[in-house]
Amino acid sequence: MTKILVIDDEPQIQKFLRISLSSQHYDVISADNGRNGIQQALESHPDLIILDLGLPDMDGKHVLQSIIGETRIPVMVLSVRSHESEKVACLNMGAHDYVVKPFSVNELLARVRRILEITGSLNKPLELVFDDGVLRVEEINRKVQLHSEAIALTRKEWAVLLQLMHSSARLVTQASLLQQIWGKTHMDDSQYLRNVIQKLRQKLNDNAAKPRYIETEPGVGYRFIPAIDTH
Repeated sequence: MTKILVIDDEPQIQKFLRISLSSQHYDVISADNGRNGIQQALESHPDLIILDLGLPDMDGKHVLQSIIGETRIPVMVLSVRSHESEKVACLNMGAHDYVVKPFSVNELLARVRRILEITGSLNKPLELVFDDGVLRVEEINRKVQLHSEAIALTRKEWAVLLQLMHSSARLVTQASLLQQIWGKTHMDDSQYLRNVIQKLRQKLNDNAAKPRYIETEPGVGYRFIPAIDTH
């Protein structure tokens, strides 16, 4: 059974999440402070962690940093902190998703399912060859094909695509992409990145409204959607 660890000090949130997640046949364990949460993560080996930031003994970002540093367990942050800087900080640290309280339980469950599906298909490192039957990417040969037809990418388009694919399923912030591809002097030039993403979508026949490959988190960054094995 899929195991989910909830790290949150609010009893009502703990109870609500336990009921909601158990209804979907997840095994739910819990911790009400950061130290216990880290210990549970290391000892219980959950498939997913839902983490509050406002913990009584330490800031949740320190918990996130510890978990990301010692495990490969995906973390969804669940917090009342709605400022963009908090989201960007957590995503840059390695969180897979960030949900603001109060939240819709249906949205939360959908995000949980999505993380579990994606991370379950990524237990082995991405080799790049990527092939979902429609899009094929070969990193070593620097080849991109759509429906077996070769697609020509510019250097920046190729760099952005590879960066997103190597962080597959994880949201990559605009700042991170700009720094790694354009350099620190272009950290404010987000229009460069938007232009590249737009051209990439056109070439990959991807729809921004219903993305198959490149998903946008408005104002924050982008995520590559990997192929999910449904067999």
